Order: sequence, then C-alpha cells, then structure tokens
Amino acid sequence: MKIIACENIAPPKGHYSLAVRQGDLIFLSGIIPEIEEGGAQAFEFQVRSVFTKCEAILTASESDLQRVISCTAYIVGIENWELFNSVYAQLMGAHRPVRSVVPVPALHHGSSVELQVIASVL
Repeated sequence: MKIIACENIAPPKGHYSLAVRQGDLIFLSGIIPEIEEGGAQAFEFQVRSVFTKCEAILTASESDLQRVISCTAYIVGIENWELFNSVYAQLMGAHRPVRSVVPVPALHHGSSVELQVIASVL
C-alpha cells in the first residue's frame, strides 16, 4: 500500500490518509470541500470545490475523474439531490461510474457534501 500525498491539499487532521494506492486502484478517503473560515458557501459551490480537490488528489495518484470506478456522496439534505446530480453529470460528462448518494443530517466543518472515491490508475 502506498500513501498518496498531494502538495496542493492539506493533510488530514485525523488519523487516516488522504488517499492510498493498492495495486492499480486509488482509494480516496472522505473528501470535503474547501470552506472559508466562518463561511457557509452555497451547495453548488461546495460540490464543485470537492470535485476540484478529488481531481487534484487523483492527478497526484496518476489517475483522473474519468478513471473513477465508484463514488459515494454524502450530502446534507435530500432536497440537494437534484442539484448534486446535475453538477455531477456536468463534471463527469459521459463517464458513469457506480455511485451512491447518501443523505445525512450533518457533516464536519460546515460541509454540505463529502465524496469517497475509488479509481484506477492511468
């Protein structure tokens, strides 16, 4: 197992790795968007932000969004499902990995979305 670091992304504050590579697979921990201190950005902004972070981590892992095999999304509020799905479709294009969307009551640090991703290497 190889632990992946991404120089543009702060290391996790908890006892876990941002991402690991095992063989030809990349596993991303739950990734949350960048939230300004004391700010509460709009849901769509947070979705785009978390995908930007995931893309940076995947790039550092010799992968990209088009190599995503599985995506689990935790979103605050089932009412955000349609907007999440719309932005997800824009960002993923024709690529359709398996996916679960799990509504939750709250997430850490004021986040409204968290992604856990499995991808293959290039």
